[in-house]
Amino acid sequence: MQAILSVTVPFFALVLCGYLAARARFLPESAIPGLNGFVLFFALPCMLFRFGASLPVWELLDPAVLAVYAASMLVIVFGTVAVTRSVRVRMKDAAFGALSAAFPNSGFMGLPLLAALLGPQAAGPVISTLLVDQLATSSLCIAMAQADDHAGSLLADTARSLRSALSNPLPWAIALGMAASFAQFALPGPIDTVVKMLADAATPVALFTIGTVLWRAGAHVHSRTPPALFMPLVLIKLLVHPFVVLGLGAAATALGAPLSPFTLSVLVLVAALPSASSVSLLAERYGADNGRIARAIVTSTVLAFVTFTLIAWVAQAARG
Repeated sequence: MQAILSVTVPFFALVLCGYLAARARFLPESAIPGLNGFVLFFALPCMLFRFGASLPVWELLDPAVLAVYAASMLVIVFGTVAVTRSVRVRMKDAAFGALSAAFPNSGFMGLPLLAALLGPQAAGPVISTLLVDQLATSSLCIAMAQADDHAGSLLADTARSLRSALSNPLPWAIALGMAASFAQFALPGPIDTVVKMLADAATPVALFTIGTVLWRAGAHVHSRTPPALFMPLVLIKLLVHPFVVLGLGAAATALGAPLSPFTLSVLVLVAALPSASSVSLLAERYGADNGRIARAIVTSTVLAFVTFTLIAWVAQAARG
């Protein structure tokens, strides 16, 4: 447990530092989009490119990993919509609630955290889950939300959402890394140094940025949201999601899928991460109940320090 805490405490402490800096106005609110832009368009793509270029392509596109994680995503998305949709929660709000329950913060937090906790060999499965979430999870949930605004087919709405998801630089950074790995291409010395410097900045700046985005999300919410509306999302994200991944992964292994215990533990820990902070920005952009989503994200991030640490400890004990 002490070894796990030595990793998780600094990571969550940097998130707290960002939150407190934004709350105390040491960092102006107008600077938050720029900070987020630096991570999203410069630092994190460089980190993903370096990981992708250093790993065999089959580790990044492992069919067993993609199938188990995608199946668990579908269970969580449709299960969350079914459980939470009500008179007070319209379809658009249920869809973004499902996105907060199924989309972990694997880019800004999960990749560096699990690489530090389990070693660089954890990067392959994490990047695979990131591809699923960036391209499939977000596209599906946004399509479901848009279907609430007009009468259209879910398939057509999903295709439009997927085209929008392809404007995100993260999948392209992963694809370029895979291409470099496949071609055994190495960047020239000075360019590689620049990419490495930006990649090294990704972890601390991304964690700090999570805190600032969480503060901004809470600061722009003026309506009161009862816990009964957002706590189910938190519990699904932190507890149900990892157990669904574990169950489906165990079932796939029993059926002969080549999924190692280490890889399955990585997938479970990815699912145990808190909700991605970007979901709040998407909910705000598409006119959903951002108060509910923001509170779910903030609460999941706070509670994840305990739940993620405990799940990581159990996973470590199970691996012996």
